[in-house]
Amino acid sequence: MARPVDDGFYMPAEWAPHARTWMAWPAREELWGEGIEEACDAYAEVAKAIAHFEPVTMISNPVAVAEVSIKCGAGVSAVPMEHDDSWIRDSGPTYLVDGKGGLAAVDWTFNAWGERYQPYAKDAKLAQAILEQHEVRRYATDLVTEGGALHVDGEGTLLAVRDTLLNDNRNPGRSLAEIEEILQAHTGARKVVWLPGGLTGDETDGHVDNVACFVAPAKVLALSTDDPDDANYEALQANLEVLRGETDAAGRPLEVVEVRQPKARYLPDGTRMALSYVNFYFTNGGIVLPSFEDSADDRAFDLFETLFPDRKIVQIPALDIIRGGGGIHCITQQQPAVEAPAPERDDVR
Repeated sequence: MARPVDDGFYMPAEWAPHARTWMAWPAREELWGEGIEEACDAYAEVAKAIAHFEPVTMISNPVAVAEVSIKCGAGVSAVPMEHDDSWIRDSGPTYLVDGKGGLAAVDWTFNAWGERYQPYAKDAKLAQAILEQHEVRRYATDLVTEGGALHVDGEGTLLAVRDTLLNDNRNPGRSLAEIEEILQAHTGARKVVWLPGGLTGDETDGHVDNVACFVAPAKVLALSTDDPDDANYEALQANLEVLRGETDAAGRPLEVVEVRQPKARYLPDGTRMALSYVNFYFTNGGIVLPSFEDSADDRAFDLFETLFPDRKIVQIPALDIIRGGGGIHCITQQQPAVEAPAPERDDVR
């Protein structure tokens, strides 16, 4: 079976130019309950913010296409496509490029974060449906994972949290070495940096996109807290220790930039919400950054302005999204831009 790496494909960094952003309209009413209207409004605000920088395609169950068009406006394309849930980072395709004008994507096996939500049959087929509709080459794999569980620098290094991919609810019986080999074959990574843990209350079993991400080659943004009594303290400190002792695939020591988490908030059932400024989204020329009605919001904004002086930072209230189980990064998926290869020509003598 052909593997992306054998055909020259790799997963580019998220800050590489995008052709578009994909999103999926909230659909699982039992997840959102009485908050579904607020969730739809929040998704629309994110879509409109991104649309200032690049095209946005919002997939929607057919009955909601008109609602999407009204709430999101002319800058967002509504495409009818059946789906179960609205976390397209996880259920959608992970796009690849070959640096020669080629575009492809990985279709990971999706099982709704370890069978947590039913039904999920439509989401399990969503990546394939998107790729077939847009005639993009598809590489399927039986590795059970989600897009939010992976983060790359586009230069051969991949970040992941052990508890997600090595969980028995996804890949029982598979060793770390076997999982690494599949990840490398399907993303072009040459090195996987495994982090010890994710956030308390994160029902994805600790996706990496809540705790650490590359913001430039050999430069990682990592969530932190200075409160030893905080439930996240031990895991976040362990992540920092690993990152500070690591190098990237090119052998460069990782520069680690900390961003402090906001104060703890809880759902009515007592579950802690997985709040993180690491769960942001790159756009062409911009950053869409979450805010949480917290005093740390301004500090995070200032940090991102320092980190990205050439990008416009747009901060969007995200609590109505977080209540569903994810953040801004979780509801978006970038499709990288590709350049057509230069035409061959005979040398002029």
